[in-house]
Amino acid sequence: MLTVQHLSVFYGDVQALWEVTFEVRQGELVTLVGSNGAGKTTTLRTISGVVAPASGTITFDGHDITRRPPHEIVALGVGHIPEGRRLWPRMTVLEHLELGAYAATARPQLRETLGWVFSLFPRLAERTHQLAGTLSGGEQQMLAIGRALMGRPKLLMLDEPSLGLAPLLVADLFRAIREINGQGVTVLLVEQNVHQVLEIAHRAYVLETGRIVKEGPARDLLTDPAIKEAYLGL
Repeated sequence: MLTVQHLSVFYGDVQALWEVTFEVRQGELVTLVGSNGAGKTTTLRTISGVVAPASGTITFDGHDITRRPPHEIVALGVGHIPEGRRLWPRMTVLEHLELGAYAATARPQLRETLGWVFSLFPRLAERTHQLAGTLSGGEQQMLAIGRALMGRPKLLMLDEPSLGLAPLLVADLFRAIREINGQGVTVLLVEQNVHQVLEIAHRAYVLETGRIVKEGPARDLLTDPAIKEAYLGL
């Protein structure tokens, strides 16, 4: 579904990604793991068209999206939930969700998709008219995911969804992500909670200083001595 080949990205004179190559197959849950500054967020932002690559190609569902604008990439079926959620504090839960279905391909199914999102996150159904800025951190993350799902994405990209959440909420969040994937949405997940994400992912890529240094089945990386030492504190 997604193929990234030889992707290099610069911020001014500073190179952030070096010839990054990976793929996400339809129906998979794939994770990018690595330390702060490894290039994980830059990778997602480049796929979404927010950052322009210096070289390389990005192909999604048979379309070259390397230099397409973000709104066209969304319309093709890529949903991106950025780090920090990026909600509008004075807009309601329902307004956020309706806005998520702005793409022409998503509007006809708005009510049906809204029901799906509420089934995944019943808490949102209880707070449809509540302002986003008054929600708890966990509820805000649910809303950010729900807003992206309203666009009926084929590929859902999440950037550090567990950041700042209590351990119990993190467990609930990962259960929801696995359920979304189980219902047919392909997932690319960036996450520093390495142990938990390797427990639910099918495959994983390890980014270090802008380069892919290791890849394989997530369960294999979970028991890899180098991964355990570097990321799991073992």
